[in-house]
Amino acid sequence: MRRLLLLAALLACALPWIPARADETDPFSTEWKAEFEPEDDAWKSVKQELIFNNGSEPETLDPAIMTGVTEHNLALALFEGLCSHDPETLEPRPGVAERWDVSDDGKVYVFKLRSNAKWSNGDPVTAEDFRWSWYRVMTHGDADYSYLMFDYLAGGKEFMAAHIASMAKDRDGDEKPDSVPASYEAFQKLVGVRVIDEHRLEVRLQNPTAYFLDLATFETYMPVHRKTVESNEKRWTQPETFVGNGPFTLKEWSPRKQIVMVPNDQYWDRGFVKLSKITALPLDDLDVVYNKFVNSEVHWIKTVPTAKLDDAKKRAEYFVAEYLGSYFYRFNTTKEHLKDKRVRKALSLAVNRKTITSDVTKAGQIPAPWFCPAIAQAQYEPPKGFSYDPDAARKLMAEAGFPGGKGFPKLTVFYNKSEDHKKVAEAIAQMWRETLGIKVSLQNSEWKVYLKTVELLDYDVARAGWIGDYGDPMTFLDMWVTGGGNNNTGWSNPRYDELIKKAQSEQDLVKRAKLLQDAERIVVEDEFPILPIYIYVNQGMKVEELQGWFENVRDLHPFQYMYFEPSE
Repeated sequence: MRRLLLLAALLACALPWIPARADETDPFSTEWKAEFEPEDDAWKSVKQELIFNNGSEPETLDPAIMTGVTEHNLALALFEGLCSHDPETLEPRPGVAERWDVSDDGKVYVFKLRSNAKWSNGDPVTAEDFRWSWYRVMTHGDADYSYLMFDYLAGGKEFMAAHIASMAKDRDGDEKPDSVPASYEAFQKLVGVRVIDEHRLEVRLQNPTAYFLDLATFETYMPVHRKTVESNEKRWTQPETFVGNGPFTLKEWSPRKQIVMVPNDQYWDRGFVKLSKITALPLDDLDVVYNKFVNSEVHWIKTVPTAKLDDAKKRAEYFVAEYLGSYFYRFNTTKEHLKDKRVRKALSLAVNRKTITSDVTKAGQIPAPWFCPAIAQAQYEPPKGFSYDPDAARKLMAEAGFPGGKGFPKLTVFYNKSEDHKKVAEAIAQMWRETLGIKVSLQNSEWKVYLKTVELLDYDVARAGWIGDYGDPMTFLDMWVTGGGNNNTGWSNPRYDELIKKAQSEQDLVKRAKLLQDAERIVVEDEFPILPIYIYVNQGMKVEELQGWFENVRDLHPFQYMYFEPSE
């Protein structure tokens, strides 16, 4: 079943080596956009206001520190990187950069920025904006994705070492209030990001990276308006002070109610944008969300409650597709009762994943004791992991000193508020009780609290999900390196770190895949810092009148291509 993702991943993952469409002679021409235009002017007779459910309240609208899908969906509207996504194939397309050149060795990119690219306040978007924004990411204490820069940009690791050395620490290892980050001058000197002139940016990489253009679409690489950020670091993402460079700008942010975005009249391709308003709802009660869709109060919802699946599948608006994502649980390996990998393995072996996907989630998810989905263009097949084996699980718990669960502390499963997450947690908790004889409780919270709790390692077992940021196994596997910004398990393994480091510079696809397989094998067959459960599917509801929206394995939908056609 792992092969279900292969074709979709091959066709849809955004990778720079995917060829241009057959009718294109110049990969930087704008002719490809013509097929996403309406056939006639009928759309102009329809109200162009989109309402969709975004699932939860965003933690932030600052692209430098975003980590969740909820925030990513909004970044696609409010900001734009050097590259953007083709809405159908997801291959990198020109964004703020209208074209680029790549050196023969694949390590140097020169981006030519559009002369008409502007911020929403009318200021020009310049090469300097990108360089400063990238410096800000690498020196921001809350930028969990900063490794996507210092692991790739030439001189990035040297700069980060200098930055860490410059930051004063208190006795607990936290940054002191008066800490001073490494200077912008040091960044310019050490890191391979050079402003050639106002509209040309040179980027040098540590190693050839075939998916770098895909990284250049990601929010971590998106620019922010320096003057706005520096004048109001804490509140610059509020509507009254917000400045962005995306196809839309922020009109309203009413916490726990809605976020409203309207077209950015300064956007370089404003004439292509057709939606006049986007409203993102933060609703986490899936039953409420589904009822809103059925009652025509929402145009697009990103998931369907399990109890409503049979009804939803009868409707033309229902969609389901493969998804480049993994649903799993983190183990807090700093907790005394979870330090022993035999305990973590026992907890993994006691979970019947097939029962979860067939009886609980019921939407076609793929039961998976592995973490990273198969990705064909990287020639990657994940290790098989270990399937359900209750006898082996009980034996391991006994070996760890907890025969029949005796003496094992009560285990709490923590998840962000969602009825579906609750059902999965209840099923797993019951399996652990029945198989291992341990006591298990459940705890949930809203999204922001959940993220902070996991980051602080204030949990036993925590529900998690990971969606590929780009079409390569590294987007899944570099999470677990020592000190990784999204590790959040307390787990560390020098051999794992070494394998990931070697894979980052290995150019032979077969050898690279082997290194990554060996790394994942440590996670899912030896150490068990996580409990993989299933590979996602993307399923939800979308009104048929909404055009410019395409199913893809990353559930990524640029808003500037969307519009409504009249009902038939």
